[in-house]
Amino acid sequence: MIELKHVSKTFDSGTAGGVDALKDVSLTIADGDIYGIIGMSGAGKSTLVRCINLLERPTSGEIVVNGQRLDTMTPAQLRAARREITMIFQHFNLLMQRTCLKNVCFPMELVGVKKAEAEKRAHELLELVGLPDKADAYPAQLSGGQQQRVAIARALATDPKVLLCDEATSALDPNTTRQILELIRDINKKLGITVVVITHQMSVVKEICSHVAILDGGVVAESGLVGTVFAAPKSAAGRRLVFPGGADAQVYDPAEERLVRLVFKDSKTTSIPMVARLAAEEGIRCNVISASTQRLSETVYGSMMLGIPSSQYQRAIDFIHNVANVQVEEVDTHVQ
Repeated sequence: MIELKHVSKTFDSGTAGGVDALKDVSLTIADGDIYGIIGMSGAGKSTLVRCINLLERPTSGEIVVNGQRLDTMTPAQLRAARREITMIFQHFNLLMQRTCLKNVCFPMELVGVKKAEAEKRAHELLELVGLPDKADAYPAQLSGGQQQRVAIARALATDPKVLLCDEATSALDPNTTRQILELIRDINKKLGITVVVITHQMSVVKEICSHVAILDGGVVAESGLVGTVFAAPKSAAGRRLVFPGGADAQVYDPAEERLVRLVFKDSKTTSIPMVARLAAEEGIRCNVISASTQRLSETVYGSMMLGIPSSQYQRAIDFIHNVANVQVEEVDTHVQ
């Protein structure tokens, strides 16, 4: 388990005073989970992931990984603990003068594993990531996706319990991104490794994560199951991510209508013709502002923004509340 307890990080910016990158962040990540941390540029995501393995030391708060409090360790203790917490990066960070096999062997060399044993393990890991024939190739001879696979194999060399992925697919094309995400999910299932995914891409979190935290200005805006958070985000930061741009003020009349967002929580409910039913059964003609469906954690969710005539608003809400598995909330037109 990974526990972040009231973690803050302030960077000294000289005469201008400190810059607060993280502010009182508390998160719990269960063993074997794939946990996404998402936010816009500058939200504090990379600082947070570097605090998990103490590459950045928090200004205050506690970091507990696998039952050990990292922020109070001696340098020697921390080096030993980091063998169980490995990391992959956006730009792979491979040693270009070494073959793929030697790249994977490198972390084992650092901890004194015998050469024959290290090479045997490296071959097994290259097989695991789908590159058994690239042992003697150099990184420059590989595609970006292949380089990231080698980086993943290298990260697994010390049999870690935690894999940190800092924007690990941001430099890859969509098809390669899907392949790498499938590999990470497969490794998580086969080896039981806890995976923390740092990203600004909702598609990445939707694809493989079971839980997510939305980071905004160094603060956790909200967190929980991916399906719960993305289907009906409660924070302004969450709504900006899930519903970018919000409703267009040009397509509804605020003097005559009130905006509501409906969330349909399964595929059967998503197929309900809600607007048609409101018109046919209640005589309420709603203005459809936007509508979409998405798959989150193997479940289909639907979302719809409606403009409801103000004079019929309560009757419409009462009707919707009687439909199972539909969540409704009025939308603040200033924060959508």
